[in-house]
Amino acid sequence: MNISVTKAAKEWGVSRTTIYQKVNNGKLSRTADKKIDVSEMLRVFGEPISKKRTERSANTVQSTPLNNQSVQYNTDIEHLLALEKLKNEHLSQQVSDQKKLIENYQQQIGQLNKTLDKANASIQDFAQVRLLEFKQFEPDDEPQPDKKKDDTIVPVIEKKKKWWSF
Repeated sequence: MNISVTKAAKEWGVSRTTIYQKVNNGKLSRTADKKIDVSEMLRVFGEPISKKRTERSANTVQSTPLNNQSVQYNTDIEHLLALEKLKNEHLSQQVSDQKKLIENYQQQIGQLNKTLDKANASIQDFAQVRLLEFKQFEPDDEPQPDKKKDDTIVPVIEKKKKWWSF
């Protein structure tokens, strides 16, 4: 159930300024129609004053300062417990989101490793082909050195035949 800021301020005994400050600080949220969900008010401010007054009038005979302190203490503890539960839910959601993110990154790493393996295989294949081509075109007839009578080696350079004629 949603109520206006003015009505919430009256029922909880807080000023409208306090409610707007809580909204601006992010401690209290409003719906799209600028109203506040009663559960949000309960979470932030506890039970409304009108309800507390009704409970007090029903228990006026048993009302003592010590009992009032116990009730206030219990209410404070309940609010802290509710707040801790909300924090716990939020943290659990963050952990879940982080696990999904890690799984996504692991999948991306796996895909990148596969791509890298394929690229390395292609590079090796290319290198082997180039090596074979190099060996095929390697000149087999290198100039053989001639020996003179005085045992000095003189390389023989074969002249290439010209294929054009003038």
